[in-house]
Amino acid sequence: MKAKSVEDSKTVMTELIMPNDANPLGNLMGGNLMRWMDIAGGICAGKHCEAHVVTASVDHVSFNKPIRVGDVISIVAKVTRAFKTSVEVYMEVFATDITGNNTYKSNHAYFTFVALSEKTKKPKKVPPLEPTNKEETKLYKSAPRRRELRLILGGRMKAKDATGLKAFFKNL
Repeated sequence: MKAKSVEDSKTVMTELIMPNDANPLGNLMGGNLMRWMDIAGGICAGKHCEAHVVTASVDHVSFNKPIRVGDVISIVAKVTRAFKTSVEVYMEVFATDITGNNTYKSNHAYFTFVALSEKTKKPKKVPPLEPTNKEETKLYKSAPRRRELRLILGGRMKAKDATGLKAFFKNL
C-alpha cells in the first residue's frame, strides 16, 4: 500500500454561524461545532483511507474562545498518523468576521476514525502516512502516545502496557 502525504487528504470546511447555531448568549454551541468537526474529520480520513470511516474517539477538544453569530469558521483537518485500520486526525478551528479580518484560532481537537471495508463493513487496512515537514513529523511521532492514552482511558489497554507513555514520562 502506497504511503500518502498529509496534503493528499487535507480538508478545509467553512461555515457561517447563524442564529440557529447559537446559544442564548449569541455564541456557537459546542455541539454544533463538534458535529461540523466530525464531518470535516470524516471527509479527511475517508480521503486518506479511500473508504468510508466511522468515528472511534474524540479527545482533547478545547474551547478557547467563543465564536459569535455572524462569524465565519474554517475547520482545517489533517491526518497526523495512520495505524493499522485507523487514522488520527488533528483539527483546528479558525474564526473570523465576515470581512475576513480579525482571524483567531478558537478550537482544536484530535479525532480517530476507523476505515471500513465496503463489502464486509469490518475494519480494513489503511495506507501509511508520510510526513513531509517538521510540524507533520512532530505530530506523527507523538501520535502513538496519544493513542495509548486514548486506549487506556477507553479501557482497551492497561496503563502498565503503555510503553510509549512510560518512555515519555521517564524522560521528563
